[in-house]
Amino acid sequence: MTPHNASDDSRWSDLDRPPLNATALRRGLVREGGLYRAVEVVQRTGSTNSDLVALAAAGDADEGAVLVAEEQTAGKGRLDRRWTAPPRSGLFFSVYLRPAEVPVARWGWLPLLTGVAVATGLARGAGVDTALKWPNDLLVTVGGEERKAGGILAERAGDDGVVIGVGINVTLRAEELPVPQAGSLALAGAVGTDRDPLLRAVLRSLEEWYGRWRGTGGDPSASGLQEAYAAGCATLGRTVRAELPGERSIVGEAVAIDGDGRLVIATGEGVQEPVGAGDIVHLRPA
Repeated sequence: MTPHNASDDSRWSDLDRPPLNATALRRGLVREGGLYRAVEVVQRTGSTNSDLVALAAAGDADEGAVLVAEEQTAGKGRLDRRWTAPPRSGLFFSVYLRPAEVPVARWGWLPLLTGVAVATGLARGAGVDTALKWPNDLLVTVGGEERKAGGILAERAGDDGVVIGVGINVTLRAEELPVPQAGSLALAGAVGTDRDPLLRAVLRSLEEWYGRWRGTGGDPSASGLQEAYAAGCATLGRTVRAELPGERSIVGEAVAIDGDGRLVIATGEGVQEPVGAGDIVHLRPA
């Protein structure tokens, strides 16, 4: 085999980060009667979410379409934030869902469902403990500190669909972290960082949870989703500051996830206020 130097724009230029095997992923995920219809891996794109939303709008995507990118140049987080990482250092993918049996009012549970599915899949595949920060961050522990290793973004796709995007830092090294508060599965001591089995584990977990939720008409209690999310949520029981739209903020204890997937904060004035959107800051105990 001809040696490559590190500057080569080759799919093998970083031997610690081999490319995903699209054929094997399809063989492991696409099956008769299953959720997944197509699994496509691209070398580079701006945003898998934007691409899949556009495909859905054009009628070129079926439910269960999965788009995976080895590198995203304009990956999106919540509130128009950017998500960047070196090629093949993580899992960056989107899934198109059309939960026709579920009232639209319950679709807000999809990012939380995806969080539970990702955490479950990573526990199986990477052997690393993860926690969920409401509403859509995946936390790992690095050197005794909570760090963000992943995020989830849901976007409407037409009148009857949703695209769920997931980004997970897998092998990101300390010197590659975009901000000090970031982390990766490798830095958290994962026993496995091979992205092929990790992606299969996460997508199978998503298929399982989505089927359970859809089978109950999206009922978060009957499907077990509300209980599972609360059990894995690092935000509950913490003193938090919620930075809300309109430059308003509230401080209090995060006490529950309500039936609409909102975070319930008990303030010092004795008021329990449900928060449906906003940034949550975990405050250190006084």
